[in-house]
Amino acid sequence: MRPLLIVISAPSGAGKSTLCDRLLAERSDIVYSISCTTRKPRGDEAHGVAYFFLTEQQFDADVKAGRFLEHAVVHGNKYGTPRSMVADAMHSGKSVIMDIDVQGARQIRNYTKSLPDGDLLKSGYVDIFISPPSMRVLRERLEKRGEDAPEEIKRRLKNAGVEMNGRNEYLYVIVNDDLDRAYEELKKVLINEAEEKN
Repeated sequence: MRPLLIVISAPSGAGKSTLCDRLLAERSDIVYSISCTTRKPRGDEAHGVAYFFLTEQQFDADVKAGRFLEHAVVHGNKYGTPRSMVADAMHSGKSVIMDIDVQGARQIRNYTKSLPDGDLLKSGYVDIFISPPSMRVLRERLEKRGEDAPEEIKRRLKNAGVEMNGRNEYLYVIVNDDLDRAYEELKKVLINEAEEKN
Protein backbone atom coordinates (compact mmCIF):
# COMPACT_ATOMS: atom_id res chain seq x y z
CA MET A 1 0.00 0.00 0.00
CA ARG A 2 1.45 3.37 -1.01
CA PRO A 3 1.32 6.08 1.67
CA LEU A 4 -1.41 8.66 1.07
CA LEU A 5 -1.71 12.34 1.91
CA ILE A 6 -5.38 12.34 2.96
CA VAL A 7 -7.01 15.77 3.10
CA ILE A 8 -10.47 15.78 4.69
CA SER A 9 -12.73 18.83 4.86
CA ALA A 10 -16.28 19.31 6.06
CA PRO A 11 -18.53 21.93 7.59
CA SER A 12 -18.64 21.95 11.39
CA GLY A 13 -21.10 19.28 12.55
CA ALA A 14 -20.82 17.04 9.46
CA GLY A 15 -19.05 14.28 11.42
CA LYS A 16 -15.50 14.76 10.09
CA SER A 17 -13.75 14.51 13.48
CA THR A 18 -15.68 11.37 14.44
CA LEU A 19 -14.77 9.69 11.13
CA CYS A 20 -11.10 10.71 11.42
CA ASP A 21 -10.89 9.51 15.05
CA ARG A 22 -12.42 6.15 14.11
CA LEU A 23 -9.98 5.73 11.22
CA LEU A 24 -6.95 6.59 13.40
CA ALA A 25 -8.10 4.14 16.10
CA GLU A 26 -8.42 1.32 13.57
CA ARG A 27 -5.43 1.97 11.28
CA SER A 28 -1.93 2.10 12.77
CA ASP A 29 -0.52 2.94 9.32
CA ILE A 30 -2.25 6.34 9.34
CA VAL A 31 -1.04 9.28 11.45
CA TYR A 32 -2.71 12.60 12.19
CA SER A 33 -1.03 15.75 10.96
CA ILE A 34 -0.48 18.09 13.92
CA SER A 35 -0.88 21.77 13.00
CA CYS A 36 0.95 24.79 14.34
CA THR A 37 -1.10 27.64 15.79
CA THR A 38 -0.65 31.00 17.45
CA ARG A 39 -3.74 30.52 19.62
CA LYS A 40 -3.30 29.82 23.32
CA PRO A 41 -3.71 26.22 24.59
CA ARG A 42 -7.20 25.36 25.89
CA GLY A 43 -7.78 23.26 28.99
CA ASP A 44 -5.13 20.57 29.25
CA GLU A 45 -3.92 20.79 25.62
CA ALA A 46 -0.22 19.94 25.47
CA HIS A 47 2.33 21.28 22.98
CA GLY A 48 2.97 18.71 20.25
CA VAL A 49 -0.18 16.67 20.93
CA ALA A 50 -3.22 18.61 19.65
CA TYR A 51 -1.12 21.46 18.23
CA PHE A 52 2.34 22.96 18.19
CA PHE A 53 1.77 26.28 19.97
CA LEU A 54 3.94 29.04 18.47
CA THR A 55 4.39 32.77 19.06
CA GLU A 56 3.40 35.13 16.22
CA GLN A 57 7.12 35.72 15.56
CA GLN A 58 7.91 31.97 15.33
CA PHE A 59 4.92 31.40 13.05
CA ASP A 60 5.79 34.29 10.73
CA ALA A 61 9.41 33.10 10.53
CA ASP A 62 8.18 29.61 9.51
CA VAL A 63 5.93 31.12 6.82
CA LYS A 64 8.85 33.17 5.47
CA ALA A 65 11.10 30.08 5.44
CA GLY A 66 8.46 28.08 3.51
CA ARG A 67 8.06 25.49 6.28
CA PHE A 68 4.25 25.15 5.90
CA LEU A 69 2.28 23.12 3.36
CA GLU A 70 -0.57 25.54 3.98
CA HIS A 71 -1.39 28.31 6.42
CA ALA A 72 -4.38 30.49 7.16
CA VAL A 73 -5.88 32.90 9.66
CA VAL A 74 -8.99 31.46 11.33
CA HIS A 75 -10.97 33.49 13.90
CA GLY A 76 -7.99 35.80 14.40
CA ASN A 77 -5.44 33.01 15.03
CA LYS A 78 -2.87 31.65 12.60
CA TYR A 79 -2.76 27.94 11.71
CA GLY A 80 -0.30 26.05 9.53
CA THR A 81 0.69 22.49 8.56
CA PRO A 82 4.44 21.72 8.91
CA ARG A 83 5.75 20.35 5.62
CA SER A 84 8.59 18.29 7.20
CA MET A 85 6.31 16.32 9.52
CA VAL A 86 4.05 15.23 6.64
CA ALA A 87 6.98 14.34 4.35
CA ASP A 88 8.83 12.43 7.11
CA ALA A 89 5.76 10.33 7.97
CA MET A 90 5.11 9.48 4.31
CA HIS A 91 8.77 8.59 3.66
CA SER A 92 8.57 6.17 6.60
CA GLY A 93 5.60 4.46 4.88
CA LYS A 94 2.77 6.03 6.90
CA SER A 95 -0.26 7.75 5.42
CA VAL A 96 -1.05 11.20 6.85
CA ILE A 97 -4.56 12.46 7.52
CA MET A 98 -5.21 16.20 7.54
CA ASP A 99 -8.42 17.68 8.88
CA ILE A 100 -8.51 21.14 7.29
CA ASP A 101 -10.90 23.69 5.83
CA VAL A 102 -11.65 24.27 2.14
CA GLN A 103 -9.19 27.19 1.98
CA GLY A 104 -6.32 25.06 3.35
CA ALA A 105 -7.24 22.12 1.11
CA ARG A 106 -7.08 24.43 -1.91
CA GLN A 107 -3.54 25.54 -0.96
CA ILE A 108 -2.34 21.95 -0.53
CA ARG A 109 -4.02 20.81 -3.75
CA ASN A 110 -2.26 23.58 -5.71
CA TYR A 111 1.05 22.92 -3.96
CA THR A 112 1.02 19.16 -4.68
CA LYS A 113 0.15 19.81 -8.36
CA SER A 114 3.32 21.92 -8.64
CA LEU A 115 5.58 19.11 -7.36
CA PRO A 116 7.61 16.91 -9.74
CA ASP A 117 6.11 13.58 -10.83
CA GLY A 118 7.19 10.81 -8.51
CA ASP A 119 7.10 13.05 -5.42
CA LEU A 120 5.36 11.13 -2.59
CA LEU A 121 3.12 14.07 -1.65
CA LYS A 122 1.96 14.45 -5.26
CA SER A 123 1.43 10.76 -6.00
CA GLY A 124 -0.25 10.09 -2.66
CA TYR A 125 -2.57 13.11 -2.62
CA VAL A 126 -6.30 12.40 -2.15
CA ASP A 127 -8.95 14.83 -0.94
CA ILE A 128 -12.37 14.00 0.49
CA PHE A 129 -15.25 16.27 1.41
CA ILE A 130 -17.62 15.03 4.14
CA SER A 131 -21.04 16.53 3.44
CA PRO A 132 -24.13 16.62 5.64
CA PRO A 133 -27.29 15.32 3.91
CA SER A 134 -28.71 18.88 3.98
CA MET A 135 -28.29 22.25 5.69
CA ARG A 136 -31.42 21.49 7.74
CA VAL A 137 -29.85 18.28 9.11
CA LEU A 138 -26.63 20.18 9.82
CA ARG A 139 -28.54 22.81 11.81
CA GLU A 140 -30.28 20.05 13.80
CA ARG A 141 -26.94 18.37 14.57
CA LEU A 142 -25.35 21.61 15.75
CA GLU A 143 -28.37 22.39 17.94
CA LYS A 144 -28.45 18.83 19.36
CA ARG A 145 -24.77 19.03 20.35
CA GLY A 146 -25.71 21.79 22.78
CA GLU A 147 -22.18 23.24 22.65
CA ASP A 148 -22.86 26.54 20.92
CA ALA A 149 -24.96 29.64 21.51
CA PRO A 150 -27.57 30.46 18.81
CA GLU A 151 -25.35 33.19 17.28
CA GLU A 152 -22.42 30.75 17.08
CA ILE A 153 -24.66 28.18 15.33
CA LYS A 154 -25.73 30.91 12.90
CA ARG A 155 -22.06 31.73 12.18
CA ARG A 156 -21.18 28.05 11.71
CA LEU A 157 -24.08 27.58 9.28
CA LYS A 158 -22.98 30.64 7.30
CA ASN A 159 -19.43 29.20 7.10
CA ALA A 160 -20.91 25.81 6.16
CA GLY A 161 -22.61 27.40 3.15
CA VAL A 162 -19.23 28.71 1.94
CA GLU A 163 -17.53 25.35 2.54
CA MET A 164 -20.33 23.45 0.74
CA ASN A 165 -19.76 25.66 -2.32
CA GLY A 166 -16.22 24.26 -2.57
CA ARG A 167 -17.11 20.56 -2.35
CA ASN A 168 -16.99 19.99 -6.13
CA GLU A 169 -13.23 20.73 -6.05
CA TYR A 170 -12.66 17.44 -4.17
CA LEU A 171 -11.91 14.05 -5.71
CA TYR A 172 -14.53 12.45 -3.45
CA VAL A 173 -17.67 13.65 -1.68
CA ILE A 174 -19.08 11.38 1.03
CA VAL A 175 -22.54 12.25 2.31
CA ASN A 176 -22.71 11.46 6.02
CA ASP A 177 -26.38 10.54 6.42
CA ASP A 178 -25.40 7.44 8.41
CA LEU A 179 -22.08 7.37 10.29
CA ASP A 180 -21.35 3.63 9.82
CA ARG A 181 -22.13 3.75 6.09
CA ALA A 182 -20.04 6.94 5.63
CA TYR A 183 -17.15 5.29 7.48
CA GLU A 184 -17.27 2.19 5.26
CA GLU A 185 -17.28 4.45 2.19
CA LEU A 186 -14.27 6.38 3.54
CA LYS A 187 -12.31 3.15 4.15
CA LYS A 188 -13.15 1.91 0.64
CA VAL A 189 -11.91 5.16 -0.95
CA LEU A 190 -8.59 4.94 0.91
CA ILE A 191 -8.00 1.26 0.08
CA ASN A 192 -8.76 1.90 -3.60
CA GLU A 193 -6.50 4.96 -3.72
CA ALA A 194 -3.57 3.21 -1.98
CA GLU A 195 -3.81 0.23 -4.35
CA GLU A 196 -4.44 2.30 -7.48
CA LYS A 197 -1.34 4.40 -6.92
CA ASN A 198 1.05 1.43 -6.70
